[in-house]
Amino acid sequence: MKRQLTAAIGMAALLATAVGCGGSGSPGGDGAASAAAETGTVTVWLMGEAQTSWPELVQQVNDEFAAKYPKVELRLRYQTWKDKIANLDEALKGERVPDVVELGNTETMKYILNGSLAPVDRTAFDNNQTWIRGLVNTCTYQDKLFCVPYYAGARVAIYNSAMFQEATGSSSVPATEDELMAALDKIQAKNRSGKAFSPLYLPGPYWYAAMSYVAAYGGAIARFDNGGRWHGTLSDEKSQQGIQHFVDLVKRYNHGDLTVNELDQAAVLGKHRTAMLYGNGWEAAAALEPLSGDPKLKDVVKVAGMPGPNGKPLPSFIGGSDLAVTAKSQVQDLAKDWIRMFTSAKSQQVLADKDTLPNNLTQLAPLKDKPATAAAANAVPDAWFTPVAPGWAAIEKQNVLVDMLNDVFAGTSVEAAAKAADAKIDALINNPS
Repeated sequence: MKRQLTAAIGMAALLATAVGCGGSGSPGGDGAASAAAETGTVTVWLMGEAQTSWPELVQQVNDEFAAKYPKVELRLRYQTWKDKIANLDEALKGERVPDVVELGNTETMKYILNGSLAPVDRTAFDNNQTWIRGLVNTCTYQDKLFCVPYYAGARVAIYNSAMFQEATGSSSVPATEDELMAALDKIQAKNRSGKAFSPLYLPGPYWYAAMSYVAAYGGAIARFDNGGRWHGTLSDEKSQQGIQHFVDLVKRYNHGDLTVNELDQAAVLGKHRTAMLYGNGWEAAAALEPLSGDPKLKDVVKVAGMPGPNGKPLPSFIGGSDLAVTAKSQVQDLAKDWIRMFTSAKSQQVLADKDTLPNNLTQLAPLKDKPATAAAANAVPDAWFTPVAPGWAAIEKQNVLVDMLNDVFAGTSVEAAAKAADAKIDALINNPS
């Protein structure tokens, strides 16, 4: 999952392109003696969250792996979201590749389609029958599984409960969107003197949010037709209704620069310039950072489900990460066994205990009733995802949805902007990136 990390990552992580994998072994039998005789090197690339948020899980699994394979060397490298793709693309050009790599769920299809990932056997992993559907879809192509769900994420309402209390008499987010808008109007009236104060900070180019409203109206970015091809559907009536609804909310409540994206929205909340934003659950903590936010908001910033149109919760984009074995790995069975340990029910419980959404519905269920995780956990089962199509990476890279939204806020009609976006999508979506 793409997260903006504030923790420093060691130089070893930044030099990850220099790592290699070696050894010739792969588990040749089920017995302890066979595993103990294995030799080789397994190189694992994880994102920085594992280092900063659950290092004890990493240590636990590495110890388990070392006990089973005492003669196998394990090399762990931490990556940043900013540099990982460039590092991985460069490594895949040669033979010194990571054996295990963490991929954000929007990154997987590129590497599945270009043959960089090895298929894996679903039955080898814990909870495989209750994996979260949205994560499984990001790992699946032509009925084959090419990665293993790691953890999930969902967008929620993150809000300043004190502002709601002062303006409405309640510190909770209202249950319906109509009630929410009435509350936001009252908050705006209380903060008229605030410079560029936005009761709801909803950035104009925030396409993840815009597409949530499209999903709420029953629309979609694209659909797979009977002819076996994808085609853009943003200009369909329901999709246009969702886009227009998003645009209306942005214009009504965002009083800042409508061309600024969502990457720093947690700082807007932390600087008291908004009462609410729609973001990943971890952004609540980011709003409390001393440099970018306000630690005094610790007991004030809360999360809740985001009310959507039509009296229902707003559908959330399913975020998260997956773990894959590279096709060039010389120790694929060892790599798959490390992933098995790292995604076991025992390992997933470590994530759940840290309020991180696990990869399966079984261990997700208790988090639906826990205040810190209820909003995100309840959003996951019905969450939406981007088209699992060959050319989706190109659509993202060329900012097709961002450009569409920017055009609308620059004065183009939703109908015209959506038709133009569909034309671009049709030209890209069926072609491997």
